[in-house]
Amino acid sequence: MSDDESAAAQPAGERIAKVMARAGLCSRRDAERWITEGRVRVDGTILTSPAVTVTPQSDIKVDGKPLAKPAPSRLWRYHKPAGLVTTHRDEKGRSTIFDKLPPGLPRVVSIGRLDLNSEGLLLLTNDGALARRLELPATGWLRRYKVRVHGLVEVDRLKRLANGITIDGVAYGPIAAKLERQQGSNAWLEIGLREGRNREVRRVLEHLDYPVTRLIRLSYGPFQLGLLERGAVEEVPRKVLADQLGTGGGAAAEATQKRHAHHRR
Repeated sequence: MSDDESAAAQPAGERIAKVMARAGLCSRRDAERWITEGRVRVDGTILTSPAVTVTPQSDIKVDGKPLAKPAPSRLWRYHKPAGLVTTHRDEKGRSTIFDKLPPGLPRVVSIGRLDLNSEGLLLLTNDGALARRLELPATGWLRRYKVRVHGLVEVDRLKRLANGITIDGVAYGPIAAKLERQQGSNAWLEIGLREGRNREVRRVLEHLDYPVTRLIRLSYGPFQLGLLERGAVEEVPRKVLADQLGTGGGAAAEATQKRHAHHRR
């Protein structure tokens, strides 16, 4: 093996905070704080800065205990009720989804978010790298919503969203919007989009003078809300996860998304 081949075979290093987060010990932000507090050693040296790269060969200890190896990637479907925020800590003291999850789950993060008043399917994972990759617009996964709005909906106005729309300088990609039914001064819409920007559905429909009064996410890519009861959590079977993402978790998911992107060209 040549020197170049030997170097290429070596595992790439990663930032220490990222490695700690993937091990399920804490969030990346907490990891950075723990490092500045002197709680983390690498190869016997107490770290003073999170700007440190480690490899699988590094001896990492937190509070004197060896860092656990990353657990296999897992995924859960969660039926988020309205009235909960999707964050680990809320500066306003509001209830979060993580306050309401059933006991026994490992530390998880959400894949994307649903705002306080939105409900429906939220995916949870123990793999932060997987979460970040599945949130990327490049993944191209369709998010489907059922939305109740106030107003008399004009079908032609909805159809124009298929070409995308710019609001206050923010360009939103193509949105598939269909009138399901009009009930007096309210209407139910079916919405599909692939980017999933923050509060995108609400902002776009309010721009059309159709204020949203209820928003339910029905699916995220291949994963469906289905008959999952409000507040319930159900793990996606490992075989299904492997079929959709590959068994290697975040790294395999990245390879899978590249293949999908190639096929869409």
